[in-house]
Amino acid sequence: MAARIEPLLTVADLDACPDDNNRYELIEGELFVSRAPGLPHQFVVQNLQIAFVDYLRGNPIGKVVPAAGAIFSDYDAVIPDLAFVRNERWDQVVTGEKFTGALDLVVEVVSAGAENRRRDLLVKRQLYGKYGVEEYWIVDPENRLVEVYRLRDDRMESVATLRNSDEITSPLLPGLRLSVSSIFNL
Repeated sequence: MAARIEPLLTVADLDACPDDNNRYELIEGELFVSRAPGLPHQFVVQNLQIAFVDYLRGNPIGKVVPAAGAIFSDYDAVIPDLAFVRNERWDQVVTGEKFTGALDLVVEVVSAGAENRRRDLLVKRQLYGKYGVEEYWIVDPENRLVEVYRLRDDRMESVATLRNSDEITSPLLPGLRLSVSSIFNL
């Protein structure tokens, strides 16, 4: 008996998913469904967004956007927790109401559960590397750490694992110094 191959889902299929408070993402045609994030997750996202907005007020080099759709292909559509795009690249990255090109920086806050961890730590990291995202921060509330990856030869390469009083810096955000402990201050 031959193995049955599941058909790949497309962005059009994703658009047909119900609006039921779940988050639907598509990576290489595979559907990932997660529940709406809980309050601790959202507080961490809020702390990060406030830090970005404060930084960008004094350094207006780009825009940070929470939970906006990013469509990279007919088979790849995700919803990053935070996305940063430099001003000079905005028109190259945005089409209509969605991101459609390589973001400069993506931040994902890991939600509880093995499937969510696999999606954020491995699958999305590979996806962002494939589509040329320059930097990826994985914020892990459970372990109270931030992993920083940067694009090298179409792959996301680990450059730092930061904890406690360590500070997050980025060549994309000159002068930003963000204490890891401040992110987890709920």
